[in-house]
Amino acid sequence: MSGEEKTVCVTGASGFIASWLVKLLLHRGYTVHATVRNLTEDPNKVAHLLALEGAKERLHLFEADLLKDKSFDSAINGCEGVFHTASPVSISPLATKADLVDPAVKGTLNVLGSCLRTPSVKRAVLTSSTASVVYKQNPISSEDVVDETWFSDKEYVEETKQWYILSKILAEEAAWKCAEENGIDLVLLHPTLVIGPILQPTLCTSNQIFLDLIKKGKEMDPSGIFSFVDVRDVADAHIQAFELPSANGRYCLVETTMHSSKGLKIIGELYPSLAIPQKYEDNLVAIPSYQVSQEKAKSLGINFTSFEVSVKDTVESLIQKNFLNL
Repeated sequence: MSGEEKTVCVTGASGFIASWLVKLLLHRGYTVHATVRNLTEDPNKVAHLLALEGAKERLHLFEADLLKDKSFDSAINGCEGVFHTASPVSISPLATKADLVDPAVKGTLNVLGSCLRTPSVKRAVLTSSTASVVYKQNPISSEDVVDETWFSDKEYVEETKQWYILSKILAEEAAWKCAEENGIDLVLLHPTLVIGPILQPTLCTSNQIFLDLIKKGKEMDPSGIFSFVDVRDVADAHIQAFELPSANGRYCLVETTMHSSKGLKIIGELYPSLAIPQKYEDNLVAIPSYQVSQEKAKSLGINFTSFEVSVKDTVESLIQKNFLNL
């Protein structure tokens, strides 16, 4: 296995993407230093990690706080790679700029600072989001193909007080500046709305968005356009971004983009017994949406899981964990 005798760090390890990342890293033979904010407050938050195959021998848990200087030093000590997934995620209108932007930016700089103090680190892989890629004042045309050269409009996002999106933009800017000034080998991944089976015991924001879509027909964007990617593909992309010497720059991770009506229709056909909101109409299903290039992501060796397979596995997982009833 490619990870034998290699040690890596995963920040925010109890999260949706990070839990799968830890699982796949252990499967590949890596020793994993996993950080969480608090190890004693709620042991159930890490129980699923400790139950993973290989965890007993090669998983080590550490406490670390995004806002505390040098907080990640002990976890990153001795690691060859660092996967920084920890960052606040919220689409709540009550979330403030300070709630989201400060931990995202300061946390990123704290993690990269620990990388700089650790000679063994060869590469850092940061989890960003298409939030820092696709948000513009003018809607994206259905004829557009988004790729890694796109950047969200920071001024527009700040003016409209979209703090989560701003947190991703500013964290990315800070990361690249720090990497360029200090010679850090850095790769950034930009997944869209992540779906797929859940390992952690609680719902994260992306799980809740998916549930709100299928239970209430609630749309995240006024345009009704959604894009999706499978959590297993995202985790795999992180590992490939670390292992492949040629990996560089930014990678968009999007399997498909569609109007919510089309997504609901597909889900309703897959699960006729599920009370899908009767919100979709033929004229909405046919609405064309922009697409996101997969060319660079596929250079990592990623073969994206189809939306239909991801939906099936997501729904089955939500049912198993009693978040959804047929």
